[in-house]
Amino acid sequence: MSDATFEKVSRSDKTLYGPVKIVLCGFGPTAQLRFITLLKMLNLETVPLVWAAEAELDNTLADLTSMPGGSGFGKDSKLPRAIIVSGVTENQLHLLMGACKKAGMKNAFWAALTPTSETWTLKALLKELQLEQKEMAKLRRSKYR
Repeated sequence: MSDATFEKVSRSDKTLYGPVKIVLCGFGPTAQLRFITLLKMLNLETVPLVWAAEAELDNTLADLTSMPGGSGFGKDSKLPRAIIVSGVTENQLHLLMGACKKAGMKNAFWAALTPTSETWTLKALLKELQLEQKEMAKLRRSKYR
């Protein structure tokens, strides 16, 4: 996607774009419960969660973030693991990312909803995140040669 850009999120109480929501892919029922427990420990349990699976691949991110909290709960997802946040503060995002890492959660793609990305399908976003990961890996490898 030509207008896709990586932008580092700073640490502030600035609210990220979009409605307060987290869209998650690649989480089975057991991992879903663990994630909910983690949110409770972080006092973020009021953030609505949408659990996306293969059936949602052609939905736009705007469609997914407008779904009711709890959508897809209990269903398995074979998609790449991804966490897409919107409407939370930059500090809350950093808190969540750090807690996921400390908890030993499987690696996940992280994304924040933007005015551009909200028009993308979930499939397009996941593809973009995978390409971005490959490019970052190439850069790391070339840096250490």
